[in-house]
Amino acid sequence: MTEYTPDNNWVYVSGKVDSTIEFSHETYGEGFYSFFLSVPRLSENIDRLPVTVSERLIGELDLNIGADIVITGQFRSYNKLIDGSNRLVLTVFAREIANQIEEVKNPNQIYLNGFVCKAPIYRTTPFKREIADLLLAVNRAYSKSDYIPAIAWGRNARFCRNLRVGNNMKVWGRIQSREYQKRYPDGTVEDKVAYEVSISKLEVISADEDQS
Repeated sequence: MTEYTPDNNWVYVSGKVDSTIEFSHETYGEGFYSFFLSVPRLSENIDRLPVTVSERLIGELDLNIGADIVITGQFRSYNKLIDGSNRLVLTVFAREIANQIEEVKNPNQIYLNGFVCKAPIYRTTPFKREIADLLLAVNRAYSKSDYIPAIAWGRNARFCRNLRVGNNMKVWGRIQSREYQKRYPDGTVEDKVAYEVSISKLEVISADEDQS
C-alpha cells in the first residue's frame, strides 16, 4: 500500500491574483485565506483557480489584484455544506508562495500518486474526441485523503477505460477550470465551474513496484 509522502501531491502554478483575498477559515488557531489565481494556457486562454494560503505565509507579499504570484503546494479537496448538501470543494493549497520575478515557462504543473476510487467513465464527443473521467484518492497526512477529479484524452482515455477501482496511478498534467451549465428539473439553468486535472501522462503502479 502506498503511504503518504510529500511527493504524493505536488502542484506548481504561477499567474496573476484575480480576486480580493478573503478570510476562509481557522484551524488550530491558524487562519487561512483564499483568492483566485488566473493561470495562462498556451492557447492564451486562462484557468481561474482557487487558492488557499495560511496567514503565516502571507507576510509582506503583494496579493492585490493583478499581482504576479508563484505557488508550490498541493491540490486538495474537502467537503463543504452548500444549500443543505455536502459538496466536494477543490483548492490549490499553498505551501510556498512568492511574488513572481521572472517569466515562467510552464506555469501550471501537477503530479499525483493516488488510487482509482470510482469506475472510469469513457465517452466520445460529437466530434469523436475520446475522453475518460477519473476520480483519484490521494493519501494525505493524518490518515486523510484528497479526492481529485481528472480527465484523460485520446489514447490515454482509451487506456483509462480498462482501469479498475483500487488501481494505483501516477499522473502528470495541469489543473484546469471548466465552465458548464447545470439544468435542474424545474427548467432553471445555473452556470458553474468545475476544477479537474487534465492528464498529459499517466502510469499504473504494479503491486510489485508498490511493495518495493
